[in-house]
Amino acid sequence: MSETPVLEPCIPLSIEERTLIDVTEKAKDWAIMHGAAMRSKANFSPDSLNFAPFILMPSSFPRKEFEKAKNLQTIINQLMHNVAHDEEFLTTTLAETVKVDEFTANLFNVYKKVLANGFGQAYSLGLLRSDYLAHMFEDNSVKQVEINTIASSFGGISTQMMPLQSFVMSELGHADKIKNMPENTALSSLCGGMIKAWEVYAEPKAVILFVIEDVSYNICDQRFHEFYIREQRPNIKVLRRTLTEVHKEGKLGPNKELLLCEYEVAVIYFRAGYEPRHYHSQDEWDARYMMECSRAIKCPSIHYHLAGTKKVQQALAQPAMLERFISDPEKIKAVGQIFTGLYSLDDSEAGNASYEMALKEPERFVLKPQREGGGNNVYGVDIPDALRKMSRVERAAWILMDLIQPPISKGYMIRPGGKSPPEVVDLVSELGIFGVILGDVDNVICNYQAGHMLRTKLSTANEGGVAAGLGALDSPYLLD
Repeated sequence: MSETPVLEPCIPLSIEERTLIDVTEKAKDWAIMHGAAMRSKANFSPDSLNFAPFILMPSSFPRKEFEKAKNLQTIINQLMHNVAHDEEFLTTTLAETVKVDEFTANLFNVYKKVLANGFGQAYSLGLLRSDYLAHMFEDNSVKQVEINTIASSFGGISTQMMPLQSFVMSELGHADKIKNMPENTALSSLCGGMIKAWEVYAEPKAVILFVIEDVSYNICDQRFHEFYIREQRPNIKVLRRTLTEVHKEGKLGPNKELLLCEYEVAVIYFRAGYEPRHYHSQDEWDARYMMECSRAIKCPSIHYHLAGTKKVQQALAQPAMLERFISDPEKIKAVGQIFTGLYSLDDSEAGNASYEMALKEPERFVLKPQREGGGNNVYGVDIPDALRKMSRVERAAWILMDLIQPPISKGYMIRPGGKSPPEVVDLVSELGIFGVILGDVDNVICNYQAGHMLRTKLSTANEGGVAAGLGALDSPYLLD
């Protein structure tokens, strides 16, 4: 295998020790004082914060590929909107998965019940994030890792990363290079989507509901959205409730209004509900169903949630499948080029061939379940054992994906409790492009690209989730 290329860093490395210690301490304080922070999982307290792990200087990323990913986002938005509204496609695609994956089956049962009783709200709001890695074997062309349709996080904190790293660059005497760091509108753009949905609902006294976890470690990211909405539109109240609390407090009004105590809910923004541990009992599933039946505009609606499953992603990557959802040949070609190899593992001729392929050359692949939130995938040499433990039926809950091999960048990863001074380490970066789409099956009210995020991990790490404790926040330094 050829040697992994290393992208040119934004400034010469390494930095003199005294200077490095000084600027690192300033950057940590800057992060905490500007809300680039999280609650500690190791020493949790609702009254304290740690700075979120971050990369000291921006990581290099190919400018052409960054722009490509940005320009594709409105097409990705429309694609997912069309997929979500295709009942036959979702039903057929998930047919085998729901037989063996209890969580996806529960989501699908909510979907079928809502379909049977009629959607209380035709409009859906998508706050999406399409994640990419540059692939070194195709001239660093971006390849899609996944598409997130629920709880697409870090729009708030990521907006703080460009100014944080700009401060560091200025401190180090490289302010002239800040021009290669793109502005990031993720917070204002995503909140703008929620405000637009609230306006479409057209009830001046109605509120926006954030559905949250029992414990919110990533609190700043959520609060940034809440506070931005309140600053821009002081008349819009934001409530935060867990699924359990929605079950206790919520009910449907005579016209399918979602009522929480004295409040009518216009928009529901899910920051929880994407993994099994958020549903402690049938009560939480009943709350999800009640919300889906209501007139409130959901972000995401249940069909959008299902459209974001890995199985749907795998199906969309099959030849000619995009033609079902996109009419423009140039757009089909552009989207097709970002897909890497995605393979079914169900008990079919194609699925059995994929199974054998994974056993023979496991280092080429990633094994993915129908889960969000990080830390769920199986990589490389661990794949054969994982597959052999599954029955032919159970394999349908997973997909196989070609391992994308990104170039390396070099930098300093700053983590709470980390080394001082930090060391130069090899890193790889995953680019996320946010998108907003609002509409019903026939009409799209708005569709736009909504900023970006960069998550960076050690090159030796498989997973890169910041909330899961495996990566660090970053922003791109664009290379021509």
